[in-house]
Amino acid sequence: MYKILYMTQPQPEKPIYWIGSSLDDLKEFPADVKKHFGFELHAIQHGTEPAQWKPIPNWGTGVIELKYKDSSGAYRVVYVAKFRHAIYILHSFQKKTQQTAKPDVEIIKARYKEIALLEEQYEQD
Repeated sequence: MYKILYMTQPQPEKPIYWIGSSLDDLKEFPADVKKHFGFELHAIQHGTEPAQWKPIPNWGTGVIELKYKDSSGAYRVVYVAKFRHAIYILHSFQKKTQQTAKPDVEIIKARYKEIALLEEQYEQD
């Protein structure tokens, strides 16, 4: 017989909002990559920490990069979940070099700025 030491309540599902072309870009990934990120994002929606991730504060406060690598290359999904109302997917892309390409970083920063302003307005209303 097992003794239950503690139980956790599942967190309500936080909605995901795809910013710009992030969803269309993800749909272009290979099937196994889409499946991996789908699983990770579902876990994040319920308050669980993803498996392969890295905080990137230079791109915006609370910005997280999900990572996945397979035989076809390295893939990234960048999101922010610090806001109360939703998880925002800022960018989905295939990484071609060790360092993230400048155009990808610019997209992420611009979309983050847009979301931060929207959230600020939402809080004021």
